[in-house]
Amino acid sequence: MKSWKDVVAHRQFRYLDHSKKKSFHGKSYTALTSFAIDDVLALFADGVNADPALRLWVHPNTIVLGIPDSRLPYLEEGVRLLSERGYYTVVRNSGGLAVALDSGVLNISLVLPDVQGTSIHDCYEAMVSFIRYMLRDLTDKIEAYEIVGSYCPGDYDLSIDGRKFAGISQRRVKDGAAIQIYVDVEGNSRERAELVRDFYDSSRKGKDTKFDYPDINPDVMASLSELLGMKLTVAAMKGRVLNALQNTSERIVTDDFSDEELVQFEKRYEQMVKRNKKVAGMQ
Repeated sequence: MKSWKDVVAHRQFRYLDHSKKKSFHGKSYTALTSFAIDDVLALFADGVNADPALRLWVHPNTIVLGIPDSRLPYLEEGVRLLSERGYYTVVRNSGGLAVALDSGVLNISLVLPDVQGTSIHDCYEAMVSFIRYMLRDLTDKIEAYEIVGSYCPGDYDLSIDGRKFAGISQRRVKDGAAIQIYVDVEGNSRERAELVRDFYDSSRKGKDTKFDYPDINPDVMASLSELLGMKLTVAAMKGRVLNALQNTSERIVTDDFSDEELVQFEKRYEQMVKRNKKVAGMQ
């Protein structure tokens, strides 16, 4: 397995802080927009000379569903429940299941070029190691394994003392990969978990399904602030991300999208709109 620095380290990195954006080139800045943006970044991460990118994003009161969630037998009732509680629902184009986002959750997208010779596991490990490096002065207890009872469970759940604070998904587009992680920094993790649990209860109603949806236990999830016993903020975490990036690259650029990237963004955005047409009609 490759070292995470072998996977992540590049002389030049593109850095995009979208955490406070309200719009993006004429489109409302929702999670739907974010997934289209990451697709474009991965699409243009083509070839050995392409620059990798790191993007930060935050979305208020959003439940991001995985593709299997869109097949729940009573999805309409679940989406209606979320809407009544003030949450917007989006189906993403990367792996995983339902995740709760709000202003206390920082999302980080690490977009790597030329990954044909890099395994999916190496890319996941690169993100895990980047987060450990970023928090190295605060804790050495971060582990990566599936936390049963969490929402969006997976082999690369990040936890401290058995309680999950982050989850990772990955999407590959041609030669590029977008490794996306949500980090629960601050706020009420129990309420987030209870909301996702209620969504599954309303969308499934105990009916047998081919897919094994999680039985969520809010006790196995927590924010970093709670786990580390200190007040951490999204703003402070953003600073840590940038500092870690500066330590692993020689030059950081903040270029906006090129004309060619904007053309592809329009296409990818429309694909996300079509993917979400059913869910949008339920809200």
